[in-house]
Amino acid sequence: MSRHVAIVTDSTAYLPTEALHRHRIRAVPLMVVVDGEVLEEGTEISAPALAAALKEHRPVTTSRPGPEQFAAVYREAAESGAEGVVSLHLSAEFSGTYDAAVVAGREAPLPVHVVDTGGVAMALGFCALAAADAAESGASAEEAVAAARKQAERTQAYFYVDTLDYLRRGGRIGAAQALLGSALAVKPLLRLSEGGIGLLEKVRTAGKGLLRLEEIALEAAGEGSVDLAVHHLAAPERAERLAESLAERVPGVGELHVSEVGAVIGAHTGPGLVGVVVAPK
Repeated sequence: MSRHVAIVTDSTAYLPTEALHRHRIRAVPLMVVVDGEVLEEGTEISAPALAAALKEHRPVTTSRPGPEQFAAVYREAAESGAEGVVSLHLSAEFSGTYDAAVVAGREAPLPVHVVDTGGVAMALGFCALAAADAAESGASAEEAVAAARKQAERTQAYFYVDTLDYLRRGGRIGAAQALLGSALAVKPLLRLSEGGIGLLEKVRTAGKGLLRLEEIALEAAGEGSVDLAVHHLAAPERAERLAESLAERVPGVGELHVSEVGAVIGAHTGPGLVGVVVAPK
């Protein structure tokens, strides 16, 4: 067995399957509860099924993985010959996933470095890829953690939602609380900020919101070399148009991922979500 640093994340990174396999990244699934039925994100409930449940106004909540799920993954890493684990997760402001990983790491048979990236979706995914690239280059676990933290600090994520209602119901609105009085009358542009969700701007129509989202992404990308991700929920046409435009207009674009978010994030944003993650290299 070769000695290596194992990289672990969770299902809310929404990394492409090919990237997970290529970098041997293990993704621990979060849970979605629909009508009282607990379902594993990514395997037992799809994004389209989640979107349909939300449109039907069925009760939907989310749940973190248990420490035992992380413990099993950490044991597998040790058995594969890993000398350490770097476990990277969505913001602790959004979920208890980080805490569950910390609990499991204390009893693991090898050193486990658990990192709250402060992000979600590919804002988390790009951190996992940075850690994996470092580990594959022979970096120590501490150096892989440093690479992930550096990526987290410079990665920016912005998103448009058709309504704040899902975020309000899930308690994830954070700094956008001031909008509650007019939540259904505006089309908000939000951003990940200090591990939470903050209001960036508000517009009156979806068209204006999506155009402004593109301009914000262009400003964030600048003239340097960047990787991009465009996310959506039940809005593939919006996402494809945005991705095509960014591919043409961002001079230093490297990788460009387009994907539908999973059920966990979708439960808190609702159908119509479009997001952009900008990750400088």
